[in-house]
Amino acid sequence: MSYQALYRVWRPQRFDEIVGQQVITQTLKNALITGQTSHAYLFTGPRGTGKTSAAKIFAKAVNCHHLKDGEPCNECATCKAITQGRLNDVIEIDAASNNGVEEIRDIRDKAKYAPTEADYKVYIIDEVHMLSTGAFNALLKTLEEPPANVVFILATTEPQKIPLTIISRTQRFDFRRISTKDSYERMVYILNQKKITFDEKALMVIAKAAEGGMRDALSILDQTLSFGDNEITLKNALQVTGSVNHDLLNTYVAEVSKQQVSSALATLEKVLAEGKDANRFIEDLINFCRNLLLYQQDPALIVDQELGDVDEQFKTFATSISAEHIYQMIDHLNNTQQQMRFTTHPDVYMEVLTIKLAEPTLKKAVQAPVESAVNQKSSASITVDDTEITRLQTQVKKLTHQVQELENQGNEPVSKTVKHVNRTSGPKKNGRRVKPNLSKIYPVLENATKKNLVQLKEIWPDLMSMLSVTQRALMHVAQPVAASEKGAVIAFNYAFLYEQAADDGELRQLLSEDIDKLVGHDLKIAYVDAEQWPEIRQSYIQQHKDDLQTNESAPTNTSDLAPESEQSTNDGSQDQPDPVITKAEALFGSETVEIKND
Repeated sequence: MSYQALYRVWRPQRFDEIVGQQVITQTLKNALITGQTSHAYLFTGPRGTGKTSAAKIFAKAVNCHHLKDGEPCNECATCKAITQGRLNDVIEIDAASNNGVEEIRDIRDKAKYAPTEADYKVYIIDEVHMLSTGAFNALLKTLEEPPANVVFILATTEPQKIPLTIISRTQRFDFRRISTKDSYERMVYILNQKKITFDEKALMVIAKAAEGGMRDALSILDQTLSFGDNEITLKNALQVTGSVNHDLLNTYVAEVSKQQVSSALATLEKVLAEGKDANRFIEDLINFCRNLLLYQQDPALIVDQELGDVDEQFKTFATSISAEHIYQMIDHLNNTQQQMRFTTHPDVYMEVLTIKLAEPTLKKAVQAPVESAVNQKSSASITVDDTEITRLQTQVKKLTHQVQELENQGNEPVSKTVKHVNRTSGPKKNGRRVKPNLSKIYPVLENATKKNLVQLKEIWPDLMSMLSVTQRALMHVAQPVAASEKGAVIAFNYAFLYEQAADDGELRQLLSEDIDKLVGHDLKIAYVDAEQWPEIRQSYIQQHKDDLQTNESAPTNTSDLAPESEQSTNDGSQDQPDPVITKAEALFGSETVEIKND
């Protein structure tokens, strides 16, 4: 074949021709100039960034007798032979197909012999991470103590798979992805040399589609030339790469941002009808959102990366769309991209994605009550929150001081010390300052069910998120212990917080309103100290038991029944469940109720 691909024809033959790796090329040139070359190198980095090209240039430079500023002359017989692949002393090996122990042993044995034509034998092992464990072990000793005139250059895209014992015996150079600007300038140079007209925006599209690989960029450029009959246009570049026109991207993002579902679906249909790749479309959308975020932080950075191709509509988006909205869009795009990996119907996923992007998300719906509650509070509430926090910190300090006094006065009766404790101090195990409001608690227990309690516990985290910082700090040590259709009992682990909550009517009202938003109806809230709760619960059960026994014994005491009827009633009662047990199970759950016969 007379025609050669662009990436083969324009493969770099000098260090200065390697694009985007100035630090590495300058280091290698300085080592050649000073004669401080190593016996082993490791070139790592993404595909198409110049690893193998740099290895071949280094092989020429280390054997060239007309070296100038660290660059090979490319004119002597040795340089030409290496360029054409005819020099026996430069051996290039593909480790993917020669990854066994025997192949590496063969290299090790032949490395002992002196070079035949050049000054150095150079072994270039490409994709070295594909070697087996035994092959690495066979190579290890040779890398550690190689013959005098042998240089090993290892190239790989996955350095994490190479043993550390190998890496430590080489000089490592990490090749980075080539920037869009560098790829663009290299393609401009090549097309100018070939005297081919081109559209600058088309080259930008190709440079972005290459994703940092110069070889990929030249391959796409070659394909675009073939598609357009040696003419580079934006339309041809978009067709070859599967990318979406910038105007269509702007239109699509504008429509989903304004929640215009029908228009967005129509734009999507137009994109897919043009034969655009769905995965490529998602990549373009992610890149578009990424540029929006970066432009909001550093406009000059995006202008430089996009080579000045930033239109007014893009600038408008950057100022009108919030960062939170962009984060949610990127999340949806990433999730859909993962789901589309194994599907044969990407258009369905794209339609669902469009609806998700254009409609308010569930997250926004959940946050709406929170935002509404926050907006209702004036700026003065911030000062109130700060005051509350300061007061709580002061109380904690007082409590700490009182505990220390109790420890220091361990020989004194506890009751004497308790008399000096502030009302807002910590909990008392023997004395309780605030009596529970049984008139509110008992009606809740009378109709309480486990189902209602479980439902309240499920929404409890959401309920806490709807409170202010100070209120969350207060309710953090509280939890529901009983609930009915119309009320709930909340137990506090610390008595002083229970006392504070009992005096806070605003908090009780806010809890009822927030519960109404979450479950559709409000609950009357009753507070109780966690230490008091077992006693209150036992007292209610005992009182309920006495009432039941009274109600059951009443007919016997007031009616004159025959012995036979009395016997049959007693027998029948043995088959009926104990109403006290039934009520306890309804209140607290059958799995938590233990029945003991006296």
